[in-house]
Amino acid sequence: MELQKYFSKFLLKNRKRKLTERDLFLSTRLNTILGTEVQNMALYREAFSLKSSSKNQDSNYERLEFLGDSVLGTIISCHLFQTYPQANEGYLTQMKSKIVNRKNLNKLGEDLKLTDLLQKSGTAIALGENISGNLFEALIGAVYLDFHYDACKRIILERLLTPGEINKLENKIVSYKGLLLEWSQKKKIGIKYETCEEIQVNKAIVFRCHVWLGEEKIANATETSKKKAEEKAAQRAFYILNKKENILGNPKTL
Repeated sequence: MELQKYFSKFLLKNRKRKLTERDLFLSTRLNTILGTEVQNMALYREAFSLKSSSKNQDSNYERLEFLGDSVLGTIISCHLFQTYPQANEGYLTQMKSKIVNRKNLNKLGEDLKLTDLLQKSGTAIALGENISGNLFEALIGAVYLDFHYDACKRIILERLLTPGEINKLENKIVSYKGLLLEWSQKKKIGIKYETCEEIQVNKAIVFRCHVWLGEEKIANATETSKKKAEEKAAQRAFYILNKKENILGNPKTL
């Protein structure tokens, strides 16, 4: 047993000596994040490589992001199914959506400072607004291939997305627009959104959205995109309606 420990430490030291300075930085940060020694560095190099226009580029994070999305969805679905044995399908679906939606994944990636681990190239590349969430999924894809399913599940639920963090999301509203739609369908009341462009004094273009409940205009909001304006207007409409109606209810059980 002592001999086995000696050889394990020897091989680890030998492997670290062969790592480049960049790989050593990446592996050290990942070991801290994951709570274990990463094995296949090529996977993590790929997970933190951006797509470029170069024909010589071997790979980027996108394939691992695709895999990580499916792996995360499976692990979270199984966790919710086991954690909430009395919950109906609708509640489980909503909870999963709260966990794996782009906004929450972006926050998880930002908290871990995953953009700091990106492989730097010679040219400046503009990062999209969802890059942190994309890298979070790519990391999970790499962890799955490096350690396989059971270890990947343990790392996710113990280090990256703990049950305590999942519980905090239970009462969080992901989409006010979706919530109002579901409520209006149950109440058999028509709800619609009217959105148009407006040019402000400083010549900036914004979108103004009006929310109609039946024949009554109940809220409006402006934002930099149509989607954001509709969600903000829906949020304002929710606060107005929630004073009169119990919109959230209790969808947890049948």
